Amino acid sequence: MRIDDISGIIVHEALEVHRNLGPGLLESVYEALLADRLARRGLRVERQKAVCLDWEGKRFEEAFRVDLLVEEAVVVELKSTELDHPAYVKQLLTYLKLLNLQVGLLINFGKPRLKDGLKRIVHRYPGRAFGNPAEGERR
Repeated sequence: MRIDDISGIIVHEALEVHRNLGPGLLESVYEALLADRLARRGLRVERQKAVCLDWEGKRFEEAFRVDLLVEEAVVVELKSTELDHPAYVKQLLTYLKLLNLQVGLLINFGKPRLKDGLKRIVHRYPGRAFGNPAEGERR
């Protein structure tokens, strides 16, 4: 399955969750619900995937955790806040670089309209991005 197809399914299922529940729940609730819906669609989903980091000859086994890793190809970073912060995009872009992956989705369920809280971040990917371009984003 292509990355664009995976991303499309993730966005569709996130919209369904938001349409049915709206904003205001904890990030962990949205994570569990979205992961369940994606798994029911036949996608492999890892929640709170620990990722190691090698730095200056040392290995840090749990340097960070990604909220969802879908099909070992798309990182999904979830938020549930009314406000956006530039650090969210930088965080996701860093995850993509360290994991050597090309596409990530930043989904903020805290927005009244989910489309206002949805950004596709790309790192060395020839596909099309949507949302506001991220600093350092490559198309």
